[in-house]
Amino acid sequence: MIIDWKKIAEKIFEELKQKIKNSWKKYKLTVILVWKNSPSLRYIKQKEKWANYVWIEFNLLEFDDNISEEKLISEIKKLNTNKEVTAFMVQLPLPKHINSEKIIENISPEKDADWFSPVNLWKVVLWDENALIPCTPAGIMELLKEYKIEVSWKNVTIIWRSNIVWKPVANLLINAWATTTICNSKTKNLKYFTKNSDIIISATWSPHLLKVEMLNKNSVIIDVWFSVIDKKIFWDADFKEIEKNGNLITPVPGWVGPMTVAMLMKNTVKAGK
Repeated sequence: MIIDWKKIAEKIFEELKQKIKNSWKKYKLTVILVWKNSPSLRYIKQKEKWANYVWIEFNLLEFDDNISEEKLISEIKKLNTNKEVTAFMVQLPLPKHINSEKIIENISPEKDADWFSPVNLWKVVLWDENALIPCTPAGIMELLKEYKIEVSWKNVTIIWRSNIVWKPVANLLINAWATTTICNSKTKNLKYFTKNSDIIISATWSPHLLKVEMLNKNSVIIDVWFSVIDKKIFWDADFKEIEKNGNLITPVPGWVGPMTVAMLMKNTVKAGK
């Protein structure tokens, strides 16, 4: 059974649109773009489309990819103090001569639409429910909530280890009383952990790492990312076989981008408050 992410994303957008319509406050989301690669440009178009739909003012600041790190930090500091900007983000990845972590550290936590700053990452560890939440982890939690998939006391296996997605989602699940196990593509006997899991969340960039024989009949699969081999896309989960098995699974491809954009808009409104 496929998790209908479109229905959930549409619900979020409609709720935000109504909330903004009934508010006296104006919201403005700014995106800084330095490296104009195709995925970033496509993602920004989606952000602009849905920001306009829910009546959030959208502003794109484009800089040449030879901009200095110091100049980019200077532009970020201007946005930190600009009262008209509700929230902003720097589109990743950045050119190699710019330290992404240093750039993120200079974003004001109160305006951090992506929720990547160390201050905000620490807040989720401390169980601060008022903090902004990273967009992809927030989207995962929203999917589970909307499908009434209870996480408390459930066994959840997360496969991967990044700072901006997996560590935050692990802490969100821990805060929600899930029994959370962190694995990766090098974990010995991965099947032992997945077979005993109620929920599996994966983004290893390993084609069809998660196969149907590694699951139990009731496992819920949240597949987040893919690999491209010989111009073909392969997701972590063997989607067709798992769907035949009757497991609840996110659609392949497609759900990650729209849900992440929906949560970005939600973060912008939350930052405004």
